Amino acid sequence: MSKKLIGLVAVLLSLTAGNGLAHHSGSMFEKEKTITLTGVVKEFQYTNPHSWLIVDVEADGKVTSWGFEAEGPSTLGRAGIMKSDFAPGTKISITGRPMRDGRPAAFWIKAVRLSDKKEFNPALGFATKS
Repeated sequence: MSKKLIGLVAVLLSLTAGNGLAHHSGSMFEKEKTITLTGVVKEFQYTNPHSWLIVDVEADGKVTSWGFEAEGPSTLGRAGIMKSDFAPGTKISITGRPMRDGRPAAFWIKAVRLSDKKEFNPALGFATKS
């Protein structure tokens, strides 16, 4: 293979690597700030590569749909979180890191189902067994 072709392949590979890193960036979320909201599950998009728990939150007589991002189903499953845990109409309290730009979305840290006080933490899906 010529040096020119090897150089071209190296450049192309380096360009695609940046896209992969950008996909996993959490820079759109606040790093230090958290919010906790109470609402009703509208929808649980239990999908790859990221799941979204959509929650209707009422404040001052107005309902706003908030999206809480988490990992995909395999990671959530390891954390003990199944799609059936959050059926539409389920009342929850949810904590997350809000979007920096003020849009009604956050990175999901913890949710508590109000009917039985069960806590759901998506990060537990990353735990390793010793």
